[in-house]
Amino acid sequence: MLHQKTHEAFSFSGFPNPVYVPWATDKTTATGGQRGVSDRVNLSTSQRSSVADPPGTSHVGGGGESHRDRIGLVPGGGGRAASVACMDKVTIVTGGSRGIGAAACLRLARDGHRVAVGYQRAAAAAEDIAAAIRDDGGRAVAVQVDTAVEDDVIRLFDTAAAVLGPVTGLVNNAGVISPLGRLADLRAEELRRLMDVNVVGAFLCARQAARVLTDGGAIVNVSSGSATLGSPHDYIHYAASKAALDALTIGLAKELAAEGIRVNGVAPGFIDTDIHLSSGDPDRAEHVVGRIPMGRLGTPDEIAEAIAWLLSDAASYATGTTVRVTGGN
Repeated sequence: MLHQKTHEAFSFSGFPNPVYVPWATDKTTATGGQRGVSDRVNLSTSQRSSVADPPGTSHVGGGGESHRDRIGLVPGGGGRAASVACMDKVTIVTGGSRGIGAAACLRLARDGHRVAVGYQRAAAAAEDIAAAIRDDGGRAVAVQVDTAVEDDVIRLFDTAAAVLGPVTGLVNNAGVISPLGRLADLRAEELRRLMDVNVVGAFLCARQAARVLTDGGAIVNVSSGSATLGSPHDYIHYAASKAALDALTIGLAKELAAEGIRVNGVAPGFIDTDIHLSSGDPDRAEHVVGRIPMGRLGTPDEIAEAIAWLLSDAASYATGTTVRVTGGN
């Protein structure tokens, strides 16, 4: 519940740390009302999150390199030609500061979604994504979260709802890998951390979404083509963690179908992102091209298109399925 404070500020009950919200005024709420450029909202975040401006809000200052330039947006791909059906969609994207997550944030914003950009460490990159969305007239907030921590996940959803409006969607994308190798050589601490993020974290996010989404809500779990291939000699444990997401997609879709909430997955193949740096083989992407029937790596934008479709009204009869986007693998 909102409580009006003095000095043109608001405090959300239980959220002690202040975050400045450019559009808040002494007569606004988190989801509407008159908007200005000088007030603040108190949210519980580990550090300051960026908060969205509404369409048409101008920024004082500026100059130099734009947010769009820094994150390499394609000229001509912006704008927010949103349909009426999308105007009230509020979507959380975990792992939203880079790679597939960043591409999904930008793509969903072009469909009119208000986007909560979840990130763990890359605060500057997450803020660049949120700022790029605002530069195109959208609304976004960057929120720090360790998805393996229950309280962080709850705070992520609460912050998104407080700043952007009731949450209607989740892109369950946060994930990690560990150095390539045989299962016999895998260290227990690497296995536990990977499972904490890829399985426990994903389940915690899906559980919170199941608690707050209503009729018309949707979840997209970002799995991997490796879930059905096993990835022998590379990362069997990673493949197993993604197979768990596929099972989550099927089971949760059946649990939530009667409530009008859809649950689907996307299984990317080899995608040209910097996640390969964590594998111990920075040139891995180039090394695997020969395994791909289409003869090339996929791009984050191609995965984002599949995510956007599954969250759209065009996919209204799709639930419990995982769309494979692997170049033929």
